[in-house]
Amino acid sequence: MSAELVSALCLVAVLEGLFLLVAPRGWKRAAEQLQAMPDRQLRLVGAIAAAIGVAALWLVRG
Repeated sequence: MSAELVSALCLVAVLEGLFLLVAPRGWKRAAEQLQAMPDRQLRLVGAIAAAIGVAALWLVRG
């Protein structure tokens, strides 16, 4: 794995940890809501989030 990919994965872990540190109750509520969503809707949300992430990365990296 490249150093950039590992760095990106580490940054994701830091952000996830910060969400849990700052707002654990909100994170729990969000997780409960996600569990109640149908798989198809979760896949759609995941695809949209991934597409936005790729587009943002493309814009930032130019």
